[in-house]
Amino acid sequence: MNDTTKIEQPLAEIFGFPICNETDRAKRYRENKLCPFNNIVSNCTKNSIEFPLGVCSLFHKGSPVIICPVRFREDWTIISDAASFIFDGKVAWTHVGEVKLKDKHGKSAGNIDYVLVSYDDKGRVINFGSLEVQAVYISGNLTGPFSAYFEEPLPEFNWTRAFKYPKPDYLSSSRKRLIPQIIAKGSILKQWGKKQVVALQTSFYNTLPTLPEFEKAESDFAFFLYDLLPDKKTNVMTLTLDRIVYTKFDNALEQIAKFEAGPVIQFTELLQKKLDAKRSGKPDNYNLENIVAE
Repeated sequence: MNDTTKIEQPLAEIFGFPICNETDRAKRYRENKLCPFNNIVSNCTKNSIEFPLGVCSLFHKGSPVIICPVRFREDWTIISDAASFIFDGKVAWTHVGEVKLKDKHGKSAGNIDYVLVSYDDKGRVINFGSLEVQAVYISGNLTGPFSAYFEEPLPEFNWTRAFKYPKPDYLSSSRKRLIPQIIAKGSILKQWGKKQVVALQTSFYNTLPTLPEFEKAESDFAFFLYDLLPDKKTNVMTLTLDRIVYTKFDNALEQIAKFEAGPVIQFTELLQKKLDAKRSGKPDNYNLENIVAE
């Protein structure tokens, strides 16, 4: 594996392998646009079936950041890890994916990524819990370096253009995706008394507010935090459980959904400017554009 301190391009994994991996297997996956991480079909389908954007993870500050949720399916580790929290003792269980969840009024609360189900010897459901997986959104231009690499797929590939250089967008990932999911689906599962697991990368979790932690036996909500670790012998990256944060749904929701307030004086000053502009006869749209510009 290349020294990550000398990386001068953003592509950590292409179709499952680092670009420095020149084995026949890695080349076959790249040439055929295959996915090694249990996608719904053999090929990568990220963004497009015909022309997939096969970037599993990108480098940010020298470390690989997962940007495709399918990347978390490596060896189905996330499923067995979640089962160890959701179920007590040895039980027969399996998982089903993309299960639609509705509220009391029949309105959709979204699809649960995975529902882990325990069952008896006659195949009847005994218990269940949820597993949500959240990769990271990106900002910037990922198509540029991806296309440039395939024009000349060399392990020494460089792409240092600063214009719209791709990077993880943790704020959008939490506010537009993670938090709404926890509020909508999590609230229903909490009322049913079911345990919930969220699988994230450690770097993503570290951007969230600090959550209160409890003993596993007291917890009904857990974050399983993973990272991609390089294996020098096989020249691949391996999904590895870093740590588990055991918490409670109500406590986690209170912290995650809370927007931290800035100084009230700043908002008061903005109101004063808007009021002054309004009293001077300026229209609201003029008022808004000029105040924002200031």
